[in-house]
Amino acid sequence: MSIGNSPEDDRPSIGRVLQQARIAAGLTVEEVSSSTRVRIPIVRAIEEDDFSRCGGDVYARGHIRTLARAVSIDPEPLVSQYDAEHGGRPAPTPAAPMFEAERIRSDPRRPNWTAAMVAAIVAVVGFVGFTFFKGADDGGTSTQVAEGSTPNTASPKPKPTKTTDPKPVPSDSAIAAAPRDKVTVKLSASQGKSWISAKDHNGRQLFDGLLLQGQSKTFQDKERIDLVLGDAGSIELFVNGKKVEDKFQPGQVERLSYTKGDPEVG
Repeated sequence: MSIGNSPEDDRPSIGRVLQQARIAAGLTVEEVSSSTRVRIPIVRAIEEDDFSRCGGDVYARGHIRTLARAVSIDPEPLVSQYDAEHGGRPAPTPAAPMFEAERIRSDPRRPNWTAAMVAAIVAVVGFVGFTFFKGADDGGTSTQVAEGSTPNTASPKPKPTKTTDPKPVPSDSAIAAAPRDKVTVKLSASQGKSWISAKDHNGRQLFDGLLLQGQSKTFQDKERIDLVLGDAGSIELFVNGKKVEDKFQPGQVERLSYTKGDPEVG
């Protein structure tokens, strides 16, 4: 007697869904690895539905979430599918036994900062007390000098020193003075973090990594700057001193190219 396949058996595998979403987003395995910090061999293994390299169910579920967000798809259906195919959600591991040995074991080489702080405080208090009593003992001499005649030797007046005007600190508006014979691109992660890649006109990698919220990067080349933005909606762009007014959506992957002159999307 044969049993028909359930609808769940007909759905694509987790690795297949992640791979198709990555291709649709125009990203390579290397680019996904750079933006998520998941090593390339693990990304390839997951796309082939091989989770043995993840180090366990907890890490596998975490990698699935991370890769799904990197290619702009909802991770929850994939995590639920993984749980259904691997015996359900793993039970939470008690935190106390994991750190019990570390809490009990003491490191004899670790400096005793409490004792050092107490010794420093005692030394400071002793020094202050010694200075106070010494000043009290010398009070008579100090009084005589104050009430007596003015000493013959007067301290020389300090000569006025010529101060130089501080150099102005470069501000964000300095990009407006970008040289006309070069292309200057500034990226600011104003709305959130985003993975970015920047290359010059020869294809040389200028930057490949994660730009955290609040951080900025400026690139310059004599001919062209090529960009890949993992989350273009989080980035503010300034090209040759002008802000690019394109409205990118959150999570949108953009491939851009800029040259000298007015900013134009390549």
